[in-house]
Amino acid sequence: MPKPRLDRARAGVITATLSASVVAWLSVLPAAALDRADLVFVEGGTDRLKERLVAGSLLLAAERDQVTDPQDLLAAAQADYRRMVDLLYASGYYSGVVNISIDGREAAEIPPLDPPTSISVAEIRVTPGPRFTFGLAEIGPLAPGRRAPEEFQPGAVARATAITDTATTAVNDWRSAGHAKAEVADQRVTAIHPEARLDAQIGLSPGPAVTFGAVNVAEGSAVRPTVIRRIAGLPEGARYDPETLAKAAQRLRRTGAFRSVALTEAELLGPDNTLDIGVAVVDERPRRYGFGAEIATDTGLGLNGFWMHRNVSGRADRVRVEGSVEGIEASTGGLDYSLSARYDRPAVYGPDTGFFGIIGIERLDEEFFLTERAYVGLGVTRTFSDTLEGELGLTLEQARVTSRFLPRIVGGTFPVREYTLVSLPGALTWDRRDDILNPTTGFYLKAEAMPFIDTEGEDSGGRLRFDARAYRGFGEGDGIVLAGRAQLGALFGPDLLDTPPDFLFYSGGGGTVRGQPYQSLFVDLGGGRGIGGRSFVGFSGEVRAKVTETISLVGFADAGYIGEESFYDGTGEWHSGAGIGLRYDTAVGPLRLDVAGPLGGDTGDGVQIYIGIGQSF
Repeated sequence: MPKPRLDRARAGVITATLSASVVAWLSVLPAAALDRADLVFVEGGTDRLKERLVAGSLLLAAERDQVTDPQDLLAAAQADYRRMVDLLYASGYYSGVVNISIDGREAAEIPPLDPPTSISVAEIRVTPGPRFTFGLAEIGPLAPGRRAPEEFQPGAVARATAITDTATTAVNDWRSAGHAKAEVADQRVTAIHPEARLDAQIGLSPGPAVTFGAVNVAEGSAVRPTVIRRIAGLPEGARYDPETLAKAAQRLRRTGAFRSVALTEAELLGPDNTLDIGVAVVDERPRRYGFGAEIATDTGLGLNGFWMHRNVSGRADRVRVEGSVEGIEASTGGLDYSLSARYDRPAVYGPDTGFFGIIGIERLDEEFFLTERAYVGLGVTRTFSDTLEGELGLTLEQARVTSRFLPRIVGGTFPVREYTLVSLPGALTWDRRDDILNPTTGFYLKAEAMPFIDTEGEDSGGRLRFDARAYRGFGEGDGIVLAGRAQLGALFGPDLLDTPPDFLFYSGGGGTVRGQPYQSLFVDLGGGRGIGGRSFVGFSGEVRAKVTETISLVGFADAGYIGEESFYDGTGEWHSGAGIGLRYDTAVGPLRLDVAGPLGGDTGDGVQIYIGIGQSF
C-alpha cells in the first residue's frame, strides 16, 4: 500500500502556523532583566554632582523599578541625554560630554522603532569638564528696592538655575509693584570655555503701572455673575497686585460651590492701562450626602449623617442638614439624638465676611440629667487668611431639663426646670495642619467664648473653651508622628446647681480620657448623685508609627481634670488612661481602633474599646 503524501501547499500552511505559534509563545515569556546599569565619571566631577545625576536618570530609575521591556529601556536611555546635560548646566558645568551605551552601542544611534531584543548592560559615562563661574552677571532694570541675589553675581558658580530663577524673581518683583506686563525683553548668555566663564546679561521690560479693570465672568455657571464678582472681590481701579488676584481665586474656591476656578489676565491693556480679568468656573455637584458611625464600650453605637445642597439660590449659598443618634446599647445614660440645619451665604458683608443661620433640636439623656432643647440663631463668619477664621453668632435657646442630680420631689419624680437663654457664641480658629483628616505636621488652635443671659432668672454667665493640637513627623515619609493635645474649659456666673447641665464639663471617654468610662469624672454631690464641673483641663499624647503604607500602630495616654470652681485651682480631681491603637488609612480618613484602660484615678477599672473614622484628634 503506498504511503500517504503531504500536499506541499498544505505543508507550507502547517509550517507557517507552527512558526506563528512558537513566536506567539515566545512573546509571552518574560523579557530578560537588565543585569547592570551604572553611571561613571570619566574625569572630574564631585560626589554631590553624581548624586544629582543618578537621582535624575530615567535609565537608572528603570533599573531600580526592574523594567525589562527593551523599548522602554531604550526610550529612557535616549531621554537621559537631555536630562544629564540639563543637570550639568544646572550645576554649572557647560563643557560636559555625555555618552550612554546599550550593550556597547551608543544609545543615540539605535533606531527607536528597532530596539534590541534584550538589554543586559547599560552605562552612562559623563565627563563634566570644569565648573564655570559668572564673569558678567547683569540684570535690569530691577524693581525699586530690589537687587540681584548673591547666586547671580560675578565670581559665583554659574548655575543655569541661578539665571532662570533670577529672571523669574525680577519679573515677579515688577508684577508685585503693579507692572502686570513685565517681561524679559533681552537675554544674552555666552560661555567662554578656555576661561570656564559664563557671561549673562538679562534685559527687562517692566511695562506701565497697571490697575484692575473689568471682571468678565464666563458663561456656564449656575452661580450669578454678579455674585461671582462679589465673592472674588477684585477692586476695580485699584493698583494691580498678583496676591490680590490669588486671594480672589481662593475666595471662590473656599465657597465649595466650584469644582475648578481659573482667573486669567487679558493679553492687552485697556484704556488708561487697565487690566481686565477673566473668570471661568466649573460648578460642583449641587447635592452631597454622607454617613458615619462610631462605637465604644461605654457609649454604645453612634450613627450620624448629613445632606447638603450647594448653590440653593444662585448665590453660592448652601444648606446642610445633619442628624445623629447616639447611645444605642450604651451602658450609661440613654438614647441621644439631634437634628439641625445650617444655611451659609458667602460675601454678604464684603468678600471675606459671610452670613449663616441655624436651627435645631436636641435630646441628651445622660446619667445625671435629661435635656431637651430647641434653638435658632444667626451670625457672621470672617476669613482673615487661608489659615485663620472667626465666627460670631446670636442664639435663642428654649430648654427643658430633668435634674437627676437633685433629690426627688413629691410623687417620686425628679425636678424639672425650663429656661430660655440668649447667647452670643464666638470662635476663632487657627489651622496650620498639613492634612485635616490625618495630620503629620503643623498645629490647630481654637478658642471659643459664649456669654449667655437667662431671660427668666438671674443665672447669666459665660463659658470659655480652648483646644490646642500640635503634630511633628519624623523619619522617611513622616513614618513616626508625635501628636499632642491640650484642652481647657471654664464656666463663670451661675452657681453649680443653677447652671444648665449641658454647659458643664465632664471627663472620660473617647473625646477626653480614653480608658475611663464616659463622663465618669464629675463633681460628687453625695448619695450617688453627681453633676458636671465648672472647670476642665485635658491632656492627650500619641505616638503614631507606620507599619505599612496603610497601617499604623499608635500608643497613647490621656489625662483629665474636673473642678467645682470656675477656673482651675487644683482642688478638683484628676484621672487618666492609656492604651494602644490601630489605624488603617482610607480615602475618607483612617479607620480607628483604640483599646485602653485606666491609668490613674478611681473612676474606672476595665478595658474600653473605641472604633471610628479619623484620628482621635
